[in-house]
This record gives sequence, C-alpha cells and structure tokens, in this order.
Amino acid sequence: MDFGILSGDHLKASSDLGIPLVAVGLLYKNGYFTQRINAFGHQESEYQNIDLYNLPINPVKDDLGEDLVISIPMLGNDLYLKVWEIKVGRVNLYLMDSDIEKNIEEYKNITLRLYGGDKEMRIRQEIVLGMAGVKLLKVLGYNPTVYHMNEGHSSFLTLQLIKDVMDEKQVSFNIAKEIVTSKTIFTTHTPVPAGNDIFDLSLMDKYFNGIWDEYGITREEFLKLGMRETENLESGFNMGILALRISGKKNGVSKLHGAVSRELFADVWPEIAPNESPITYVTNGIHTCSWLAPNIKELYNEYLVPYWQENIHDNNTWKKISSIPDERLWAEHLKRKERLMTVIKENITERFRKSGYGYEQIADFTSKLNPNALTIGFARRFATYKRATLIFKDIERLTQILNDKDRPVQLVFAGKAHPADIEGQDLIKQIHDIAMMPQFKEKIFILENYNMNIARYLISGVDVWLNNPRRPMEASGTSGEKASVNGVVNFSVLDGWWAEGYNGTNGWAIGTNANYESYDIQDTADSNSIYNTLENKIIPAYYNKPEGGISKEWLKYMKNSIISTGGNYSTSRMLVEYTENLYLPLCDQYNQNFTDLEKVMDFYKWKKAAKERWNEIEITQNDNIDNVKLNAGDVITVSCFVKLPNFDPNNVSVQVYYGQILENGTVNNISVTEMKKADKSSENSDVIKYETSIKLTTGGNFGYTFRVMPKHDMLIDSANMNLIKWMVK
Repeated sequence: MDFGILSGDHLKASSDLGIPLVAVGLLYKNGYFTQRINAFGHQESEYQNIDLYNLPINPVKDDLGEDLVISIPMLGNDLYLKVWEIKVGRVNLYLMDSDIEKNIEEYKNITLRLYGGDKEMRIRQEIVLGMAGVKLLKVLGYNPTVYHMNEGHSSFLTLQLIKDVMDEKQVSFNIAKEIVTSKTIFTTHTPVPAGNDIFDLSLMDKYFNGIWDEYGITREEFLKLGMRETENLESGFNMGILALRISGKKNGVSKLHGAVSRELFADVWPEIAPNESPITYVTNGIHTCSWLAPNIKELYNEYLVPYWQENIHDNNTWKKISSIPDERLWAEHLKRKERLMTVIKENITERFRKSGYGYEQIADFTSKLNPNALTIGFARRFATYKRATLIFKDIERLTQILNDKDRPVQLVFAGKAHPADIEGQDLIKQIHDIAMMPQFKEKIFILENYNMNIARYLISGVDVWLNNPRRPMEASGTSGEKASVNGVVNFSVLDGWWAEGYNGTNGWAIGTNANYESYDIQDTADSNSIYNTLENKIIPAYYNKPEGGISKEWLKYMKNSIISTGGNYSTSRMLVEYTENLYLPLCDQYNQNFTDLEKVMDFYKWKKAAKERWNEIEITQNDNIDNVKLNAGDVITVSCFVKLPNFDPNNVSVQVYYGQILENGTVNNISVTEMKKADKSSENSDVIKYETSIKLTTGGNFGYTFRVMPKHDMLIDSANMNLIKWMVK
C-alpha cells in the first residue's frame, strides 16, 4: 500500500509476471507541485489540479451503479472517500479521494496534495491510507493473504487489521496481533531516522482516543507499539517502529541499506546484535521497458534473443548486448543526446523568457549546446544529503575541467526541493548562480520542473550519470539503474544499489568505503575523487577515439553497464525475490498455521511462557574456552551443556558463535552454526549436551562461544522475540 514511481514500476512488473497483487493509494488531485526557478534562482511552487478526465482513471461503481464511496469515523464526524481505479496491466490500483461534496470543508483537502500541510494533515492522510485502505479492500471483496506496506505511511493498516480480526474471530488483541503479524510485510525506504513520521502524543490522543479500550489494552501499551524499548511515553509515536513491531517480514531496499536499517532500528530488539536484527533486503529495480528509450528498445529487439522482454530478470538475456556493433549502439545513443540538447534548449529558453531575458541573452546560454561533448547528468530530489553541489567544491579546478576546448564537458542538473526544505532550495539557487558565471555559460544547465518526462530524456541522453550522496544515506537510488540500462555509465558513490552493482568495468566509483571524522573531510575526499576520476579516467576514455571515429573504450563501458545491470536491477528480478523470499513464505506460514485459532492461542501461550522462563536457561562448558590459534582448514569439535528447565528442547536453537579475533579485540568473519544433541547427556534430565564440528576458513587467533535462541514452527523470525541467552564464563 502507498503509491509512487517505484510503486508504479512494482505494479507493472507484478502484471508482467502474473503476480496477484492489488494496490491502494491516495488520489492527489494537485499531484506534486510544478516547479518554477525564477530569475534569481529561487524555487517557486505551483499546484495545479490534474485533469482526471484525460487520464486512464475511472470512478468505481457500487452495486446500484453509483460512484462507490466509503467512510471512516474521524474526530466525531464521518470522512467520506470516493474510490477511483487505474488498470496497470492485470493489476488494479485503487485511489481514495476526499475532495467530494459529502465531506465537511476541512476534510475535502486531506487527499488533495502530496507532501502538503503540517503533521496533523499527515496523520489524517496516513489514517486514510492505512485504515480506510483496509476497509476499501474488504468492500471491494478482496481478502489479501499478505499486506505489503511500502514505508511507514501505511502502518496504521496493522491497527485496522487487528481490530477486524478481533471482531471477526472474537479473540483478544494479542491473539489478533499474532495473526496480523503472519500477514504483513514492511519495506523501509529511508536510511535516516528523520525519514520516519513521528507523531506527538497529543495528536495520537486526539485521533485515537479510546481505541485502546476497544482493543482491551492500556493507553501505554497502545502507544508503546510505536516506540523503541528504551523510549518513554514522551518520545512520540513512530510509524516505522509500529510497522517493525507488528510485521512478520521486513526489508530494506539494497544490501547496504539492509545493513544500515539493522543498525538504525537495532534498539527495537535490544537483546539482539544489530547485525542480526530481523531486517533483510530486496534491492530495488526498475520496470525496464518503461524507462528504455524507444530507439534503444528497438535496437535490443534486433540483437537480443526473441521474447527477451519476457526474461528481463535473467542475466543471460543481456549477454548478447556484446553482439551489437559499437557503431550502431553509439549512433542510437547520439540520437538520444541530440534530442536531450533540444529539450535542454527548450527548457532554458522558456525559463529565461519568463524571467525577462531577451532573445540574444537566451541564445548566449543555449547556442553552443554540443551533442558531441561529454555530458554529465545529475537529477534527483534536492535534499542536502544528496550533495548536489559537491562537484563545485573546487571552482577553479572545475573551471579547468569544463573549459578544455579539445575535450569539452557539459553538466546538466534537474530536481525539485521539498516546498518546506529551505536548505534544499538553497542548493538550487547555488547551482543557478554558478551556472550564470561567465566561465560556466554554455557548460552548466539547470532545468526546471523535473518530472517523468524530463527524466526519460536525461537518463537516456547524457553520457554519465552522477550520483554523490553522503554514504550511507542513499537507500537505493533507482535513477542510476534507469540510466545504465540505456547505456549511460554510472559515476557514483558506493552507496545504495551501486555498492553492489559496481564491478570495476561498468562505471566508476566516487571515494571509498572509509569512515570520516567529519562531513567536511568526507566532502573534500569525495570531491577530489570526482575531479581525479574525471581528469584521469572518464574524460580520457570518452575522447579516446580516432579523428571522426568513436571511442571503443567508452563503448566497452556502455556495454558492460547494460549487461551487468539490465537483469540484476529490474523490477522483474525484484518481484521474483519478493515473491520467493517474502510473499510465498508468509503465505505458507499463514495458511499452514495461522488460520487455526487453537494453534495461534497455543503459540501465544508458548511465547509468553518462554519469555517468563528464559532467564532460567544456563549454558556451561567443561573445556577451556580461551582463544586458540588454528590454521585455515582445521576442523574442530565443540560442545556445551544447556540447562533447559521446563523447556521442550525442540523449541530452542543451541548455536556456536565463532570467528577470527583481530589484534584490536574485535571478532571478524563471524559464523553461526546450529548444534545437535549429543548421544549422552548429563545425569540431570534438564541438562542436555550439544555438539557440532566447525571447519575454519581462516587461520590465526580464533574464539567461540555458545548461545540459545527460541525456535518454533510458527515463529517467523526468532530474532522477533528479542530473546537470546549467551554462555557466561
């Protein structure tokens, strides 16, 4: 639930693959704002109503042929929502609209505008998305086995689902919560704490007053659903925490982002090591055929295997890119560059004309746009962590790079800043002011009103896609994936998808994975990396061509970029991973175990008893556990004794935790192996001997210890219980 560009690609891939998915979102009649950049470089925001009657969207009708309208209570009134439908191939997308006559005036604008209003507007929108969204699906006759929340905006759906289960099955809040856990997945898209909506308790009390009584729990128990273990009641209600606490499966959107998310939300499970928090990852992808330039797609149709579009996620599909003649690929790319030059000229001309510039002044900026020059694109939301102005840190050095007559370079920028983000808007003005400097006229361009249409020309018409966020704050960054499949070569910080996509032959990396003492030191290091790489690698590779010819070296980068990313970073691959690793396992778990109320109640009782008795578990070992020096390839047998008073041994996992101990005392190359019961146990029936063999992959100082974690057929992830028992020396 929730809807945006990535979600749209998600739905298209679901349709392509025949995955039975239905989507819910809000109908923003104003959409996102139209951006204007005035003569002084200031962003101006304009909101315009979308012309619904010229879009492929239709009102849903009820059994009487009338427009379907649902309602939910809000602050003593009814909030009415008209329902619209968009067909995304074989997938239905439903959007809820509060801008109808039946609503009181203050409710009509709830769904009007994306990112509009204050925190109170935000909580209203998220109540609609989550709680009304669940009701809508029921009214439409859907009964989803799994609910997938994209970001925390729809997290209130968990509360509605719990209430529905309580009413339908006549069970307690805790039993209903167990069932809802088996039906929900949460994907976090943000690597920073500020990316999660946190509502003051005054707002929670205002909009949810008394709901805890309906649930049969206390106000404190209700509010704690949206708080970390260590937080007090004044901390605010965190939508991301709510989703993490209740969802059975949770994931980040790249390998690095998964690791960052485990650290970011580690204190949701304070007993579990951060690197073992129950958050996995599925790297974002793009709907390839939606973002391929038409002439590039035709070229692929000619040289790739027949029906290649049906096997986009198969890496073998893309190997035949190497068979495309260099001259053909470059000729098609040059067509995209020439079209982009036209788009840039039209955009700049229109912007300058509105700002009062004369024809000659405008021509002075646009007349020397050069499709043969190395063209670098940077386009994304102007948030400070994305460091849009990093390339300008050393103006003198950049001046030398851009003004080489024999090897010209052009920079193209585009993007919007959030209307409330003053710092982000300042970045736009800085780029505007620099572009107006005499030495950068005809070298640096900033386009206004970045949207999907402009994006299509940029991601297929530049030569290099620049991305330099402050690592590790980029969750995924799909714009670079869109560029790469069109043959545009990435030049990016090793963050988000590029941290796993870069292979040394398909583009360039900015900086390293090092940690820095300050942002200034990091910015200096990364900007120097940009300049050095441009001067010594990118520009020489691009211009490494005979007179009138093409650069074979550059074409090799282009082809490697397409081959290495075409399948790996498609939404088809993404959906296959979601289906195999999250959707189907959760469906199986729900169908096998959570449709039987007696099973669920027994499971809840087991969890409650396990938590009460967990500290009674004891782990001992007779052998010396001091660090030992071993060689790679050695196999050793380790054992321990575990006291399990009133525990079924089948409901615990006894594990050996081991790794190489470095000189600074940290443990490297950590591995975990589950142990088995030995043939003989101690005389005490509560004490069981466990053992296993370990094969070492590295030599040196080696250490190990033992631990116990809960285990149960109905436990979706043992770390969710926040229970772990370590051996104490």
